[in-house]
Amino acid sequence: MDQDIKNFINRIKSGDMQVHDNLAVIPLFLDGNGGPSYITLKEALDMGTFIVTEISEGGNVPELKVINKGDIPVILLDGEELSGAKQNRVLNTTVLIAGMSETVIPVSCTEHGRWSYTSSEFRDSDLIMAYNIKRKKARSVMRNVRETGRYASDQGEVWDDIQAMSGNAKVHSSTGAMKDVFESREKDLDDYLNAITMMPEQRGMMVIINGVLMGFDVLSSNTAYAKLHQKLLKSCAIEALLDRKKKTITPNPAIVEGFLQEIITCNETKHKSVGLGIDYRFEGKEKVGTALVHEDNVIHLAFFSLPESEKIGRMAGMSQRRRNRTR
Repeated sequence: MDQDIKNFINRIKSGDMQVHDNLAVIPLFLDGNGGPSYITLKEALDMGTFIVTEISEGGNVPELKVINKGDIPVILLDGEELSGAKQNRVLNTTVLIAGMSETVIPVSCTEHGRWSYTSSEFRDSDLIMAYNIKRKKARSVMRNVRETGRYASDQGEVWDDIQAMSGNAKVHSSTGAMKDVFESREKDLDDYLNAITMMPEQRGMMVIINGVLMGFDVLSSNTAYAKLHQKLLKSCAIEALLDRKKKTITPNPAIVEGFLQEIITCNETKHKSVGLGIDYRFEGKEKVGTALVHEDNVIHLAFFSLPESEKIGRMAGMSQRRRNRTR
């Protein structure tokens, strides 16, 4: 594993576990400074210095155009959703957009039944896609970037997973929008969001649902994390809400250290990011992960535990599945 990433992992410290119903969250902190400065998507859009549109009037499902008119880099987080234009999309990977630049970003559709304009520009949807769907998307993107150099997802799988989530939530959406599922359970989600609070200087979270450690996200900047905390928590809460098993969760302070030590043994590849920095992909028998490194600093690190059905050797390659529908 890259030494900068190892050093970053060794700086991660955990706080006291918070539990609500079947969801447990362990806050994560970092020793030392946060590296390069950047702001979040919502901040940039609110400032009016960031514009996200279709790449052309006709559009192209797996790509969007972003224009950063500000001087400060903007972070777009893997799974973060943009709503509007011809259909809602999510980021396929974490991207750091340079100041005063124009970039084409890789995305997946999260609204299968719409391909018509509702606005000329995209808005922040205030969502990150449901945790398990994000995990599966991250793995398909990893396979594709290794094979083709493209940060493409298995779009068919994303649509199927959103449809399954909608069925589980008993939600009918006229356009098959992931956002509609979240909005239909807003009151229940608020119970989770209000019960689990962000700690001062927190920079990440490790997630446990029904007693199973799902994974974690960590950002270098505590100010950026503060803006993204509710989105990340909601991504986990929707999974917990739709899969309640009432399993007792016993806090175990060693769970964080054990997980962090295991990920160091994962196989690693590195790729030029769509934006600033280097995109790292990790795969082990039971875990997958990603890291964005810029100026020798880890900007975002995320790892997922794989369920039994997705462990190494059990998932067909994208080239075999041929499920990459685009509309």
